[in-house]
Amino acid sequence: MVLKKKKKEIQVDAFSLDCQQLEKLQGFSKAEEQNLASLLLHCAQLSNGIQQIQCIKQIMPLVKAMDQNSACDPMLKACLEILGETYFSLNMKNPLKKVLASSLNGLPEWFMTLAVQSFVCCLREELKTTDVYLYRKVLDNLASCMEDFNLGRASITNLFEEVLQFLQKALLDIQEENRSNNGNRIVQTRLMHDLLMAIKVAMMLVQKLQENIQGSLWKSHESFVWQSMCNLLKSSSDFLMDETLLQTVQTTSGLAFILFTKAMYEPAEELPSLVSDLLCGSRKLAGMPAWFVNNCGALCTEQLSDSVLLFLCHGALAMLDWKSGSMGENGEKLLLDIASVLLSLSSELKESSMATSLSRILAIWTNSALAALIPDSPNLKVKLNGNSEVVGKLLEYVYTHWEHPLDAVRHQSKLIFRNLLQIHRTIIAASDEKSDPFFARLTRRLLSLEWHVKGKYASLACLVECLGTENILQLDRSIPVQILNVMNDQSLAPYASDLLETMFTNHKVQFTSGSQKSTWIDQWHDVWVSPLLQILCEGNHDQTTYIIDYYLPKLLRCSPDSLSYMIRILQASADANLGSWSTRGALGALMACLRTARAHGHLELSNIMSRGLVSTESIKQGLVHQHNQVCIDALGLLCETHRSTEIVSVEEMQLILFFITYNLNSQSPSVRQQICSLLRKLFCRIRESSQVLYKWEQNKTKQELFEDSPKRNPLGILQKYQDFLSSLCDRLFEALFPGSSHPTRFSALSILGSVAEIFSVQKGQEQVFRLDQEINSARVRTLIQCFASTFEEVKVLAFELLMKLRDVVFSLQDSESLDLLFQAAMDLSTSTKPYDCVTASYLLNFLAYHEDLQHICLGKWIKHNPQMNEDTSVGTVEKNILAVIKLLLVNVEEEIFQAKKSLLQAAASFPMYGRVHCINGALQQLPLNNLMFVTEWKQIVARLILMSYELSAVVSPVVQSSSPEGLIPMDIDSETADRLHMILKEIQPQDTNDYFMQAKMLKEHCKIQSEKLAEHKPMENICTEMRGKESQICDVTAQMVLVCCWRSMKEVSLLLGTLCKLLPTQASSEPSHGLITVEQVKNIGDYFKHHLMQSRHRGAFELAYAGFVQLTETLSRCNSESLRKMPEQWLRCVLEEIKSCDPSSTLCATRRSAGIPFYIQALLASEPKKGKMDLLKMTIKELMSLASPSSEPPSAIPQVHALNILRALFRDTRLGENIMPYVADGIQAAILGFTSPIWAVRNSSTLLFSALITRIFGVKRGKDENSKKNRMTGAEFFSRFPSLYPFLLKQLEVVANTLNSEDEELKIHPSLFLLLLILGKLYPSPMDGTYSALSMAPFVPFIIR
Repeated sequence: MVLKKKKKEIQVDAFSLDCQQLEKLQGFSKAEEQNLASLLLHCAQLSNGIQQIQCIKQIMPLVKAMDQNSACDPMLKACLEILGETYFSLNMKNPLKKVLASSLNGLPEWFMTLAVQSFVCCLREELKTTDVYLYRKVLDNLASCMEDFNLGRASITNLFEEVLQFLQKALLDIQEENRSNNGNRIVQTRLMHDLLMAIKVAMMLVQKLQENIQGSLWKSHESFVWQSMCNLLKSSSDFLMDETLLQTVQTTSGLAFILFTKAMYEPAEELPSLVSDLLCGSRKLAGMPAWFVNNCGALCTEQLSDSVLLFLCHGALAMLDWKSGSMGENGEKLLLDIASVLLSLSSELKESSMATSLSRILAIWTNSALAALIPDSPNLKVKLNGNSEVVGKLLEYVYTHWEHPLDAVRHQSKLIFRNLLQIHRTIIAASDEKSDPFFARLTRRLLSLEWHVKGKYASLACLVECLGTENILQLDRSIPVQILNVMNDQSLAPYASDLLETMFTNHKVQFTSGSQKSTWIDQWHDVWVSPLLQILCEGNHDQTTYIIDYYLPKLLRCSPDSLSYMIRILQASADANLGSWSTRGALGALMACLRTARAHGHLELSNIMSRGLVSTESIKQGLVHQHNQVCIDALGLLCETHRSTEIVSVEEMQLILFFITYNLNSQSPSVRQQICSLLRKLFCRIRESSQVLYKWEQNKTKQELFEDSPKRNPLGILQKYQDFLSSLCDRLFEALFPGSSHPTRFSALSILGSVAEIFSVQKGQEQVFRLDQEINSARVRTLIQCFASTFEEVKVLAFELLMKLRDVVFSLQDSESLDLLFQAAMDLSTSTKPYDCVTASYLLNFLAYHEDLQHICLGKWIKHNPQMNEDTSVGTVEKNILAVIKLLLVNVEEEIFQAKKSLLQAAASFPMYGRVHCINGALQQLPLNNLMFVTEWKQIVARLILMSYELSAVVSPVVQSSSPEGLIPMDIDSETADRLHMILKEIQPQDTNDYFMQAKMLKEHCKIQSEKLAEHKPMENICTEMRGKESQICDVTAQMVLVCCWRSMKEVSLLLGTLCKLLPTQASSEPSHGLITVEQVKNIGDYFKHHLMQSRHRGAFELAYAGFVQLTETLSRCNSESLRKMPEQWLRCVLEEIKSCDPSSTLCATRRSAGIPFYIQALLASEPKKGKMDLLKMTIKELMSLASPSSEPPSAIPQVHALNILRALFRDTRLGENIMPYVADGIQAAILGFTSPIWAVRNSSTLLFSALITRIFGVKRGKDENSKKNRMTGAEFFSRFPSLYPFLLKQLEVVANTLNSEDEELKIHPSLFLLLLILGKLYPSPMDGTYSALSMAPFVPFIIR
């Protein structure tokens, strides 16, 4: 039995009518019989949208039953008016709107006039809307009316001029409103989408209601429709030229411009020439109509930008009719002109969004060219055959973009290649493809490429579709084995498996359609299955894993019958070839094949076991195999099934328990993850199948279901499920004994967490098993002890499990044990071991969910605050967390006061970061934007911010010291000198290497110690004397002080980042709405700036960065313009400070500029990625000007900062493809910086160069220096970075001239190594054509010199 998954219930918002409408319907409805009014009244009174849909569907049968004379019935008129008002009030995405339109489409003809009148009245009211922000609703309604809705279309036809007038007004108003909201990204984005909708509706109007604007009447230049069309044309050309609009708006404007011109232009056959003139920039104004020049003057006279040309090409390809050469010779010329324009743009447009659009439009061009080919167009055939210049350049484009970093560009390159092959096939229709020289040359070139080129796979697949697999194999029979050998690299495995699938599927089709139908399967197995089995048995781990994941499922899907052949071959050698720790052997290969086949529904495990194909012993051998992946495959065979409701057999349950006994302590994290994932699938199967069994038990009257069935006894199977899960949990809890290893704990807790989650109690469902019934006080203790683990992931798992079971867990805890736990947590929060405070945090978070926490544990808190809130109606968790945070806050404030007196004492006895970490952890448990104790939280937030500043002030002198790792700080800044002087009295760094190994002894009052140090007595004497005293003694080293300081900074940064999220995103008139004020947020921003700019310790500024990112992301979502502009203001300020190179500046010029790059990264990361990225452009421009060496630099420091910041930006994955257009400039700055006489500039240039090489060629994962994996062809490199071609050539010439100078001594130019490093990563390709000017040949003479 297969249970279908329940479909997600569709949410439908119900509509309602106003009082006036309801009264009108009540007046017409009749109690004794159902008429249209009573049906509508009933429908309006329903609160469920789904029920309303059913009700609306009953309208048409009622209306059709009415006779023609009813057209005068006032009841019908009133009902149609109400239906019209309802239709226009509904949201566009509401299914009710579509159902209503569909029903009204069936309206009898004799009622049509009345209905149209009603709808026209409603639409006329809609068109009177004047609020710009309500235009969207009107536009949505207009679009809905034109989408397969006869009444709607008729209404628009009647009001055609009013609709045109509204659209003109809407386009102008939205554009004006957009200008007035410049800088407000949220409002602007909304307006952009409204503008996009308005353009689309205008296009729909022209396309779908052509009868209104065609014919000669409206083309009189005085007619209102003509004037309106001119205005729409003018708006579309303005939007097309406006670079400030979203790219989608510009693209759609390009489509609209061509569509409107096509509707208005006469004669139509001259239109392609007009578009050609615009694209080629010929600007022949004399031949253009006056109305066109008046409305589109800028397009006719100005130099068009690359993006405008691109969108015009797109418009022409999408909106003109290319089918069967209907536009004649002018159309053919335009087609070729578009191709040349697009190919010239490909070397100019490097921005990711533009590069993607260009590739998509090129693919559309190939589709148009394919459509335009007709038998009697010899000229076009000559221009578009495989050997032509246009196709050659397009192939060149494909070869340079088939490994582009953008997935969309790679995909479009494949489509272009496929279409080019199709074009050539169409042209040579009469001749044989196999003997065609173009195909033969292309095949040879592709096969000569190395297999690491990803583009080779998709292109070969296209060729296989054209020529057939057999023709390719005739050139090289070893291709399948070569491709399988490539599959040890995960980045290539998906491409390789797709090519193999295309090849073996095509090969099978060739065989089955040929004459040798009976014997083909053996030949097919020899080519495709035998090499696979050999590699599965003997191949390395990665190769076999990727083949099983990517290739095997596709092979079995193509030929399920091959499974029996594979089992037969592997079974024969399974006993002899058991495999080893490094190879799977036949047994491992068998497990993998069986697992894949069962998961994809090609076999039933019970069938093959009963037939003796696989024995229980074989599966047991697999479950405890020394090769990890064989164990996983054997477990997968038991857990994964095609049907989620398949009954789990007793044998499977026994084998799972056998597996658990030996595999919980796997040392490999990936294996542990896979075990947990597979067992989760098994538990889901038990749950789903148990629901089926419960249903069978309820329906036992239908005896035929159970006759001659192994499932005759549903309750018996359910009992076995319970026993299995119970014994499984017993084993897992036994594995959590004190001292058990981390892998064992991780596995056991993960599996128990899955059991608790999957078998949680749900309404209306019986559960076969409940974990909370297996819990006792000993097991609760076991779980709490897991908090003591030094691995945080174990703490997380234990905490999550306790939360799922918290009701039963708290019922098993007495007040004494709770008090002990709370005391332990408070003690651990001041431990000098960093992981102890994490334990304390989880313990406090766990206890915060206990209802009586305040009475049992927080008695000591009453001493600090006698006014405890006793309101029990408030949420327990919030009340507890508030009390815990207050307690922690009081303690940490006291400790900060003590630390001000002696930081050394604090580091040794009560490092404050633990308390702050616990506060931060407690805040994570709350819904921060939905709190009840708002007033108290406000006070707490203010105190937390103040505490953060005070703690930071105590510890910052250490992390801002020029050498915070314990050596003598060199800072001379007057502000920090006093603070440092006091600290240095306590921490006297000594210039000996054993300094870090010695512990300094500290009494509570440091007088004796300072006297001894002053007298330079040996350390041993101090230790001895102090041990003799009875006063408190503690050990402290420089590391302890530093750890205390940077961890405190870390926790403060994370806490402030969390508090920033409390800022409400909506600008509120009342300051009371947010828990944090705008002023506080500004101060926090200044705090982060100060510490990111001045911290020297990497741990401190990296964590300050994490908090600052939270702040900038919050600000970018705010409605308040002053807050939203803050990141931009901060960015401009810091760039000015870097440029000024003021001697008094506190910016750190060493340590790779310390926190400055992090600061700028955080500011840029908050900028929306889908916008124009103006901040990024401005920043890069400024930094590039600073990074480039000037003739007389006043100081090298700004250049060093710029190089370091650029390095950080090029390494930042969040900037993604948006940073790629600046790579070429970065390379130039790095190479020129390497020639600087100043070491700091050369060092920073080297680091920047390294980051750029990784960004361009990818992360190097192999050790083979000659591998071509992290390299690219010269053509691809220079097509992506064309400006580097002349630059590198010129630099290489300079280097060669330096080496060949007349001086006797050998002079090596500084940038020689960098140039050779880049050129060494480029290689020639067989695909390099004759159409690219960017050849590698000019470099060769200089390299030889």
